[in-house]
Amino acid sequence: MITQQTIDKVFEVARVEEVIGEFVQLKKAGSNFKGLSPFTDEKTPSFVVSPVKQIWKDFSTGKGGNSVSFLMEHEHYTYPEAIRWLAKKYNIEIEETEQSDEQKQQLNERESMFLVSKFAKDYFHDVLMNTQTGRAIGLSYFKERGFREDIIEKFDLGYCKDEWDNFTNAALAKGYDLKYLKETGLTIVKEGGTEDKKFDRFKGRVMFPIHSMSGRILGFGGRILTNDKKAAKYLNSPESEIYHKSKILYGLYHAKKEIARQDNCFLVEGYTDVISFHQAGVENVVASSGTALTPDQIRLINRLTKNITVLFDGDAAGIRASIRGIDLILEQGMNVRVVSFPEGEDPDSFAKSHSSAELKTYLEEKAQDFIEFKVSLLMQDAKNDPVKKAGLIRDIVTSISKIPDGIQREVYVQECARIMDISEQVLFSELAQLMNKSGLRGGTSADSTLMSRSAATETLQRSNGQMELVKGKVAGKQTQKIDQLTILEKEIIRILLIYGNEIVEFINWVDAYDKHGRPMLEKEEYQSTVFNELYLNLQDDEIEFSNELFRLTYQELVNQLNQREKVVIDELIMHENTEISSLVTNILMDEEKYILSNWEKKEVFVTETVKILPKLVTDAILNLRRVLIEKKIQGILEDIQKEQVAPDLEEIRNYTELKKLLFEKLNRVI
Repeated sequence: MITQQTIDKVFEVARVEEVIGEFVQLKKAGSNFKGLSPFTDEKTPSFVVSPVKQIWKDFSTGKGGNSVSFLMEHEHYTYPEAIRWLAKKYNIEIEETEQSDEQKQQLNERESMFLVSKFAKDYFHDVLMNTQTGRAIGLSYFKERGFREDIIEKFDLGYCKDEWDNFTNAALAKGYDLKYLKETGLTIVKEGGTEDKKFDRFKGRVMFPIHSMSGRILGFGGRILTNDKKAAKYLNSPESEIYHKSKILYGLYHAKKEIARQDNCFLVEGYTDVISFHQAGVENVVASSGTALTPDQIRLINRLTKNITVLFDGDAAGIRASIRGIDLILEQGMNVRVVSFPEGEDPDSFAKSHSSAELKTYLEEKAQDFIEFKVSLLMQDAKNDPVKKAGLIRDIVTSISKIPDGIQREVYVQECARIMDISEQVLFSELAQLMNKSGLRGGTSADSTLMSRSAATETLQRSNGQMELVKGKVAGKQTQKIDQLTILEKEIIRILLIYGNEIVEFINWVDAYDKHGRPMLEKEEYQSTVFNELYLNLQDDEIEFSNELFRLTYQELVNQLNQREKVVIDELIMHENTEISSLVTNILMDEEKYILSNWEKKEVFVTETVKILPKLVTDAILNLRRVLIEKKIQGILEDIQKEQVAPDLEEIRNYTELKKLLFEKLNRVI
């Protein structure tokens, strides 16, 4: 585990403008740098880097953070991987916390396996490109497949000579341990006799290195070039400490940036499908490498996008065998579209026989929703047979039941009813039965609709394109209240970050009596930091943030208050939780954008915020209380309506009076 001292040193030395400058062309803009967003296509630069604060923000997507979070967003590194990348860039020696002998041994073994795999990748590629045998056999094969040399270089393709131990001897001569050659599966060792026999696992095969998301070599796929029917056409590395086939997607390292940028991932079956697509200019593509799709593989894609387009060969039998993967994708809460190629074609052959523009047009125009695809595929078998048609409908409803989001399930049920010309009520009933059997329960209002669809009070109507509840509760109004609370909570976090350490004069109104004994309010002035004022008020009212990210950020701020009695922005910018870091940097950059908006040139003069801080802080507290009271009153009314009980008028009256008092303090009128 990387020590905190190393992490601190990385943040101390790393310059955000230098790090981002390796990936984005930046130009000086006042005290900042600007460039085109690396996450979207844009013509006007909205990507801002602040060397002073050592943060960045992409105003086109709302993303922001520090140098580490940029690497995590852009390169899709984990936090430790980003720290290691920066340490390497700035020649910082990485110190790690003391580990047990067993942990050290395991770490060393994994690293040794990675080193052996990298050597193998380099060796096979060198044989392919720089030896007579490799060029005559391996390179000629790739060129016959239509691959350009730049694509061969990009994917580090190689060739293992058709000799029993050529690679193994070369690795041993370079000092690599036979133990790790064996554990990575590159060398097969047969024990027996006076001496163990050693063989190259991939002899006589062209090689496809398999990269991790960060670019390390995990294993290999090898294709045989002879017509030996006893040998497997493709051979993969065996399972090892670093290679788990079910948790790897071929091409993900090369595709990750484009997947995130396009917000879509094309999923194919084989290595050459991926490579041919790249050569045709479609780079957001990965392959399951001939294995059945697994949840772990889907989760890898889910880190980059919520949208998967599955590409099927024109072989109908193959499509039916592969279609089970769609349900797995739906279970992960992802959106699925499907493209099938003409009979006899696969992604590789289609990409080679069509221009880049034709391929992109085909993928766009032929993409179908998974329901349409299943219907068009399975209706060929069902034809006019009612029993088979009923089975098809159940098959589709089973797929819909995998979707975790209740509202999305409802939309798909309606789409299925339209396509299959069957009532929604029947489909909802079937869906409810399936979910009861599997023990599935959702968490949205649409799920209660599903379980009691016939109840008129739960029926959803569409009016002017908006969803409204027949009960009279407009969904939009509920959303507005949630948004209002979120806005107020974010405002408190903003005030704490920007002004938390400021000491200002606050006013407290206390109960008193005049000389005639009549009750009155007396003004009491006192000094306090903004942080203390907000903290004490929130604590007195036992207020907790409803937004999880704001709650975590507030907890970190409170920890700072307890330990240092002040806000330390840099610690939050460098926070290991990238969501906290991103929130803080977004607030800081938004504040800077406001300050730099040239109000004076427009002859508009804004009162300095510091001068009105007491009112700003007080209003934030009072408004938060007001919204929470409104939610409390609304909750009481909903409980009354739901439970059909007599209202507690005294409780409602007390809350209403309290709300009225807050409005008076805010100088407003109900």
